[in-house]
Amino acid sequence: MIGRLRGTLLEKQPPWLVVDVAGVGYELEASMTTLVALPGTGESVSLYTHLTVREDAHLLFGFAREQERALFRALIKVNGVGPKLALAILSGMDETAFIRCVMEDDAKSLTRLPGVGKKTAERLIIEMRDRFPHWGHPGAPDLAGATAPTSETRERQDPLADAEAALVSLGYKPTEAAKMLSGLEDGLTTEALIKAALTRRMAG
Repeated sequence: MIGRLRGTLLEKQPPWLVVDVAGVGYELEASMTTLVALPGTGESVSLYTHLTVREDAHLLFGFAREQERALFRALIKVNGVGPKLALAILSGMDETAFIRCVMEDDAKSLTRLPGVGKKTAERLIIEMRDRFPHWGHPGAPDLAGATAPTSETRERQDPLADAEAALVSLGYKPTEAAKMLSGLEDGLTTEALIKAALTRRMAG
């Protein structure tokens, strides 16, 4: 099991990134929350990782925070939730927001995420609450202050197209992704466009 990687960020094309570790390039998939927190290419990064082994592939996922990885691992244990949907959830809301939805029975907010229908939202609330009964109680891990800092990243030639492609890869329909990005400020990086689009989606 690969639990953590430290190296140089070679490529960043949401939702994918490549990290060079002693001459070996590791390709990882990450949530938009993690991607926004990463520095520019050529800089040093340290990521918590989770390896999923399938018959046809070995998939490596990267996380800026250990808390995010812990939530990812909990999510993929829920019936009907695979790695792709777990990343979509983590891209649309951070750990604190997800915990709030679970503790407050807020299925409506969860259904704004791609691939999460009413039944899936209800299942997430029930199973995640049972799995982590200590959330929201005294002594629970402090996730509220665990948000990662953002940083400026290198712009690609067409940030808007890259942002739309990344949203589609998360499960949004092309027309929906285009609508989420419509009217956003020019000059934003790909990561900033994605973050703004997801924020708009969750607020709507």
